[in-house]
Amino acid sequence: MLERIVTQPDNYAPFLLSQGIRFGDLLFISGQAGAADDGRIVEGGFLAQGRQAFANLRRALEAGGSSLRDVVKVTIFVTDMGHFQDVVALRREFFSAPYPADTIAEIRALYDPKAMIEIEAIAAVRREGGN
Repeated sequence: MLERIVTQPDNYAPFLLSQGIRFGDLLFISGQAGAADDGRIVEGGFLAQGRQAFANLRRALEAGGSSLRDVVKVTIFVTDMGHFQDVVALRREFFSAPYPADTIAEIRALYDPKAMIEIEAIAAVRREGGN
């Protein structure tokens, strides 16, 4: 059975997509960009957007009964591969060993021209009292 994951504010609803879908013990999180609660991309450059994207990812994961430590696969989209070392730094800041499987891809644009990074993830959902 599919369960829709929602956090507030839900900036995804107008676009007819879910922030996440839980299916059994797996959680699929839609791309999270560096947008603040008002939906606007944060100021401060790539690392500021990356930290906000990871904060948004954390919130969606937790709403679905998971966490950053339970991420098994992540896809990180960037608009400039020149930020590759920044992505590695963000991974070091927000993930720990064993690090999740990862794809990093440069794309021409994201949904907002100001957005420089978007992160989607697949995570395990831990059962109560489980590992």
